[in-house]
Amino acid sequence: QVQLVESGGGLAQPGGSLRLSCAASGGIFSRNVMGWYRQAPGKQRELVAPITSGDIINYVDSVKGRFTISRDSAKNLVYLQMNSLEPEDTAVYYCNALELLIPVRSYWGQGTQVTVSS
Repeated sequence: QVQLVESGGGLAQPGGSLRLSCAASGGIFSRNVMGWYRQAPGKQRELVAPITSGDIINYVDSVKGRFTISRDSAKNLVYLQMNSLEPEDTAVYYCNALELLIPVRSYWGQGTQVTVSS
């Protein structure tokens, strides 16, 4: 059973930076997609950035040029570097892991709060 633990959230000023980390334990299938999602109050959860086990990356338009997703597969860690933060980035950020098996298996972390405010 894969377990995901996020860390690194907190309070940042507009224009500031935060780095989120996600640690995966319990063994994860080698073919996988790790992703960061976020959910703001009253809004649906949205995919911010996925990264595949082959290091294919994508970003939601609203964070392109500001956020960077990366991974250390040897250590089962995924990061989200968030720069030039905006109040609209305020949300609970969740780490997700998809194991590309049949059927696909999906795991979620508990979430970490990111608040951008002056």
